[in-house]
Amino acid sequence: MPTSLPAATRPFLLSDFDFALPDALIAQHPSAERSGSRLLDASGSVPEDRIFRDLPGLLRAGDLLVFNDTKVIKARLFGEKPTGAKVELLIERVLAGNQVAAHMRVSKKPQIGTTLTLQSAPGTKDTLRATLLGRWPDEGGALFRLVLSNDAGDDPLTLIERHGHVPLPPYIRHSDDADDAARYQTVFARNPGAVAAPTAALHFDNTLLAALDTAGIRRCFVTLHVGAGTFQPVKTENLSDHQMHSEWYEVPAATQQAITECRARGGRVVAVGTTSVRALESWAKEAPNPGSGDSALAPFSADTQIFITPGFRFKVVDRLLTNFHLPKSSLMMLVSAFAGYDRIMALYRHAIASNYRFFSYGDAMLLDLSVRQQENRGNV
Repeated sequence: MPTSLPAATRPFLLSDFDFALPDALIAQHPSAERSGSRLLDASGSVPEDRIFRDLPGLLRAGDLLVFNDTKVIKARLFGEKPTGAKVELLIERVLAGNQVAAHMRVSKKPQIGTTLTLQSAPGTKDTLRATLLGRWPDEGGALFRLVLSNDAGDDPLTLIERHGHVPLPPYIRHSDDADDAARYQTVFARNPGAVAAPTAALHFDNTLLAALDTAGIRRCFVTLHVGAGTFQPVKTENLSDHQMHSEWYEVPAATQQAITECRARGGRVVAVGTTSVRALESWAKEAPNPGSGDSALAPFSADTQIFITPGFRFKVVDRLLTNFHLPKSSLMMLVSAFAGYDRIMALYRHAIASNYRFFSYGDAMLLDLSVRQQENRGNV
């Protein structure tokens, strides 16, 4: 059970971020319309139940929405070893030289040099293969490094798109279908590389984007290729013992300029999803004064293992649009750091009591940076 000390005066443990969620509230399919999902507006002192398409009225002209434009790849592949034993691959990254880094589910790990035969899409005549080279990123790595190939010499992204399956999260219990191929993807996805969607952005459709434009609300993009680690619960009771997964991100020069201009006009930086937060706040660790105009306006990209827990000081993001997250997950810790632990736990109790839909295909909420965070920053 969480301790009773005020949130700001005690260290947090893994058990603080646990909660009971009825299975019926785990969304198995998206809402009929992207912007027709529910939105818990927690930007005021009293939370209000709204519809996502109400968003333009909850923002101000001059505010800046920051989206993650990553594109989910069909990263799940099925096949077999030479012995006939079944194998499942989940491609985490596409590497140089027709190589991929992948999770592997198999009864007994194959030896280095083994070539797996992978299932081809119905109606195609490809012979799809994956040859095991070793571990990634090194010999102690958790992933496997493989060469993905066919007789025609197509590149891995082409092969994945043609033969792979949508990598639905583990809590979604149906096999992927055409609806998932369309809806587990944002309408502005353009940079392939994610194995999970930036789910807060799934609620935006072209009609809503046009309404935001009309309201004078600006937008820009970062790229963060969401990895499978986003679904993994933290397992260490002491949070400092947790090893965070790594994800590649980029903050373009145009986005850096947009943040600078937003600050200058008194607008608010609104991150769409925790992945946008991770990209922006990771960049802020490298830039001396992000959004001030002092840093060089050049694209910045890197791998990040940023682990945001209560006590973290946010430098860029003022507001956050986010879905409801898994118990004991790093994302629960991130939103608690952003809006305040007690506030988040109260909002989750409200959401459960009000039958909000949870996780990737679920509903969303709008959060303000906590008062304490605003006071520490002094410029929100």
